[in-house]
Amino acid sequence: MVGQLYTPICDMLGIEYPIFLAGMNSGGGGQAKSPTPVKLVAEISNAGGLGVLGDSFLSLEDLDQGIRELKSLVGDRPFGVDFMLPAKLENVGTRTNLEIHDDIKKEYPKHVEFIERMIEDLELKKVEIPESSPMTYEHILKKIEIVMDNDVPIFAAALGDPALVSEKAHDKGMILMGMAGAPRHAERHMAAGVDIVVAQGTEAGGHTGSISTMVLVPQVVDVFSPKPVLAAGGIASGAQVAAGLALGAQGAWIGTAFLVAEEGNSPEVQKDQIIGARSEQFSISTSQSGKQQRAYHNIVREAWANSGLKTLPMPLQGVLNEPLNEAIKAAKRDDLAQIPSGQVGGMLMERRPAREIFFDLVHEAEETIDSMKFNLK
Repeated sequence: MVGQLYTPICDMLGIEYPIFLAGMNSGGGGQAKSPTPVKLVAEISNAGGLGVLGDSFLSLEDLDQGIRELKSLVGDRPFGVDFMLPAKLENVGTRTNLEIHDDIKKEYPKHVEFIERMIEDLELKKVEIPESSPMTYEHILKKIEIVMDNDVPIFAAALGDPALVSEKAHDKGMILMGMAGAPRHAERHMAAGVDIVVAQGTEAGGHTGSISTMVLVPQVVDVFSPKPVLAAGGIASGAQVAAGLALGAQGAWIGTAFLVAEEGNSPEVQKDQIIGARSEQFSISTSQSGKQQRAYHNIVREAWANSGLKTLPMPLQGVLNEPLNEAIKAAKRDDLAQIPSGQVGGMLMERRPAREIFFDLVHEAEETIDSMKFNLK
């Protein structure tokens, strides 16, 4: 029997409920610290939704192994992989982080001094940054190749231009998803042949725009119709899922609500920060990556806010932060890491199994739809 939460996107993807686990990233640490490890992704897909593996900071080996493990856990059920793409592939550099950091020292000495002072003030030990490349042409092509070779059903571009993989993805029968923080992004995705757009409002965690979900979703639906749109940002309850459907979305892309799932590998101190926070404590800043990002407002974000410094463009800001990030990892001070998380963190009161979170969303959404029908008679 088809339930009230069954929308056309369920037929399109072969799922039972239009609830999507956002493919969130840890900023390093691989599966061991991933907010969306394989076991959590599998739980959502096996419950009848769509789990998405967040990949942006996984090694090539971890990505390949993670996809293979996920396929063994979900069988024929669909799942997705999500990682960041550049705006233009030809703009991707080949230099290592060390080379880029040397340039930053010369061009932005005050920024480097600020990072060094923060390491000292936080009583951390200075460590060497790894000689890696933030996003090289060769690395991106290898990641895309792994996704294609493993016949991943759905690919989502958390950031950047999905048009870079559109032709290859569709040749493989893959469904392509793109993110939109403004109507113009949806227009670009439509032109590129993207199949599903996630309309992510500013309430969302991680990289986000400036338009609220309530305002953004109907605009994106108008631009992207007749293709399906998912609502994202500010969704942690079934009532909010139902609100997204009322705005014209065919489902909900949900991240922060699952950050406190028992199956997630986010450090426990970070789960504690989210559970104990108020919605206004999830602030927007460009201090982590150079692009606008919402996260729990810890003392590192506060220091940047009071620094008087203008953040550097992406990827320079991320490379600038590497000495601090590596020092935080070495000291195992997970409380100092910036946790991409949205304003619905203020609604989360406890850790729970992912399956319980999932079906509470489903049942409350169906109850809300029933209630709306009754109230409108």
